[in-house]
Amino acid sequence: MGSFSIWHWLIVLLVVVLVFGTKKLGNLGKDVGSAIKGFKEGMKPEDDKAGAATASATQQIHGQTIEGEVKSKTETKV
Repeated sequence: MGSFSIWHWLIVLLVVVLVFGTKKLGNLGKDVGSAIKGFKEGMKPEDDKAGAATASATQQIHGQTIEGEVKSKTETKV
């Protein structure tokens, strides 16, 4: 009565799959995984976050030509 055998857990798993379906359980697993990944990134020190953001921005910009057109020039009078 104190511990459950493997057969008890298999029956519980079967009931959960029948109630929720495999698609919902798969989506739930993806959501939990992304939440854990976000939590780990949130726990990193600010210095690591800034360095990683700068490195990824540099990689994206490197080798690309940025074109644009200035529509109007504004002056700030103080």
